[in-house]
Amino acid sequence: MFRKFTILSMTTMFLMSMFTIPVLASSSETPAIKQQQKMVNIAHRGASGHAPENTIAAFDKAFEMKADYIEIDVQQTRDGRLVVIHDTTIDRTTNGTGSVSDYTLEELRQLDAGTWFGKDFIGEQIPTFEEILDRYRGKIGILIELKSPELYPGVEEKVIDALIERNMHRPNNQKVIIQSFNHESVKKSKELVPNIPHGVLTDSSWADVTDEQLAEFAAYADFYNPNMNIVTHELVERVQDKGLKMYPYTVRTQEQADNLFELGVDGIITDFPEYVYKHPVKK
Repeated sequence: MFRKFTILSMTTMFLMSMFTIPVLASSSETPAIKQQQKMVNIAHRGASGHAPENTIAAFDKAFEMKADYIEIDVQQTRDGRLVVIHDTTIDRTTNGTGSVSDYTLEELRQLDAGTWFGKDFIGEQIPTFEEILDRYRGKIGILIELKSPELYPGVEEKVIDALIERNMHRPNNQKVIIQSFNHESVKKSKELVPNIPHGVLTDSSWADVTDEQLAEFAAYADFYNPNMNIVTHELVERVQDKGLKMYPYTVRTQEQADNLFELGVDGIITDFPEYVYKHPVKK
């Protein structure tokens, strides 16, 4: 009798362990998984670690990698057309020289915006803002940066007109966001389309931003997006206490992404969407 009882007990314990061990392992992973699910993944100028920035190749790659947003930079040509390029000059990312505003759209479209990155991208063009909206709306979020809007009077209205034409001025789930380092431009844009979330960008000189300044931003913005080098746990808490969200820029290493995870930011702007983990890329 005792021997049968012992064998039965051992069998029962073995069967229970088969179910309890996986449960314990799963439980230990829960916090990390939850954090990954909440983190917003923003592909900086597209997946610009994998393809030339602000080109269709980079934006397509970001979509393929399941980023939540593509971040784009909008400027204006000599003939008043909206184009997507980061620098106010074309020297770094094309085979041309001079200011964006010195060229017509037709002239800019003749330039090669991909060869500088690699031979696989020969012939990539500078895209128009409308081209990006038409290609990606409803497929991936679009974070629009008004780049140096002080150089292009009225650019806010042009950007918004393009959104309204496509019925994108009433975004669902914040899938369109407008931001700029020019905070007066952000104010102006927010007044024109209050339904669209807006963000203020700040560089490292804002390391000592005050609560009063954050409160001022919160009066017209929904996001405070700083250079990642000034982000601390205390700053994240202060920003979120004001009702703002924070998407720091620009992550280029796994270590940088992990640090921002630990600091509790709401999203990460990165050249490498795979570092943000929300949608891990299969190896």
